[in-house]
Amino acid sequence: MVDKSFNFIVNGGKATGGPPIGPALGPMGVNIMAIVNEINAQTKEYDGLPVPVDVVIDTDTKKFTVKVGMLTTFALISQAAGLEKGSGTPNTAYVADITMDKLIGIAKKKRPGLYAASLKTAVREVLGTCQSAGVTVEGRPAKEVQQAIKAGEFDEKLAEV
Repeated sequence: MVDKSFNFIVNGGKATGGPPIGPALGPMGVNIMAIVNEINAQTKEYDGLPVPVDVVIDTDTKKFTVKVGMLTTFALISQAAGLEKGSGTPNTAYVADITMDKLIGIAKKKRPGLYAASLKTAVREVLGTCQSAGVTVEGRPAKEVQQAIKAGEFDEKLAEV
């Protein structure tokens, strides 16, 4: 029983049997379309966004597992805001706005990969990316929201469950 691992970056919900998946998996003798369908099923919520995917194949039984990696913080913010690219001058030109609830949702998704000790600090870390991208939160610049979080304005929403 030897496991062979493959890493791909695919567009969420839109993987195909063509490159890069087909040529890499073809020599393994597996059902490529079954793998592609599984990738698409697991990545459909990230429609069109680049998603890292790991495929592990047991070379003896030809069974496979698909593991979807975590998107970048910017990709999650872009998805939440309907944004295609960030601002060229993020401190003066804002290109999108998200709600505090969406910001908290992004922080919860990213939390396992962050160094944040609490949800509050995870949200503040994600706010740093909002600042760099020119994205406001409920109409307020990220720096202003950072100060509001420090002052305890959102403590009720950021309480750990």
